[in-house]
Amino acid sequence: MSRLTFAGLETRPGQVWGQVRLVPLVRESPVEGLRMHPGGLEDLGLPADGCWYTPHGLTAEWTGDGSDVPEFGTAMRMAASTVRGSRRPKAKPRFGDRHTRVRFVPRRGALETYLPLAFKAPVVAWPEWSSRAFRHSLLPQPDRTYSGALVDGLADALRVFEIHPGQCGVLVYVADALSGVLVTPHPDDYRRLHPSLVEDSYGELIWRYSMLYDAVPEFEARIDASRVDSLADLRTQARAVRREWAAFHDGTFAAGLLDPEYHFTETYAMADFRLVRYRPAFASVGEAHVGEAILDAQGRPAFLQSFRLSETHVRRARLLEALSANEWRLDETAEALGLSTPALVALLHNSDLDWMLRRDVADRNLARHRGQ
Repeated sequence: MSRLTFAGLETRPGQVWGQVRLVPLVRESPVEGLRMHPGGLEDLGLPADGCWYTPHGLTAEWTGDGSDVPEFGTAMRMAASTVRGSRRPKAKPRFGDRHTRVRFVPRRGALETYLPLAFKAPVVAWPEWSSRAFRHSLLPQPDRTYSGALVDGLADALRVFEIHPGQCGVLVYVADALSGVLVTPHPDDYRRLHPSLVEDSYGELIWRYSMLYDAVPEFEARIDASRVDSLADLRTQARAVRREWAAFHDGTFAAGLLDPEYHFTETYAMADFRLVRYRPAFASVGEAHVGEAILDAQGRPAFLQSFRLSETHVRRARLLEALSANEWRLDETAEALGLSTPALVALLHNSDLDWMLRRDVADRNLARHRGQ
């Protein structure tokens, strides 16, 4: 286990719009050899009367020698080959057979996706799931998530706030609760992705905070005028105030993200970078953040996206963690949790995790639980 860090990034004073605070992260120089961009497909002339599925919303592209990645629009973007019957461009990728591009978990569904991925949960039995949805309809999820468009004030803040020179990331706070983080390797990448933050998923707690709180205090720089006799003195004082704010922010505002230790799971090797997913120790109390990151050889984040879990997410994560630790055996997991197997199945059902169980196993144990 290890911690997340903002090494290579400088925290700048945040901007406030109502209850939303956006804190920029700035790089002195971009990360070489890696670029991020929205991963939607270009206009391929697909029929207007069809339904076409674009499975991912973010793409990383890199070079093996640290050279610049081609500008956006010059590299072809291929549709995912994992969707059966999907229509792909007939042209070959610009880089031939070299694998220099990877797509990410869709950011809109990241909160629902990261936890099963983190614990290598069994795949969904889609035929059974479809039949169940057809018979019983799709009931509301117990860990309802909200699009950023529904978080009051976020869309306006993203629209009106200044993007700093060299800005490569942002921390999103709602009522001063850290809601999400995005870090990119290049300022141009951030400029392209900045408007898309409104499409991210947020837990119910963050949505409620946006509705309950009207405003948060702004950061006010205080400079001792008695120590300023020249423009150089003013610059020195401004830099000192900026450093004080960064230390206060990273040690207080972002402590719930940076202080805990995380389990890192490496999922992809990318030349001098590695793609990892991370999750906290769910036994601990306090904030819980999950996400993905691209780290360089020194462990510094070239890319980072983080999402805050709600209490309901954390409870589900603890169940998944227990199942994973017991190799997905119901009886052993129930014993480890001090429960009977029917009680565990009922808990999985109430947490909307019974899609992992065979229907006959779930029905039999639920009937036994009701009869107890």
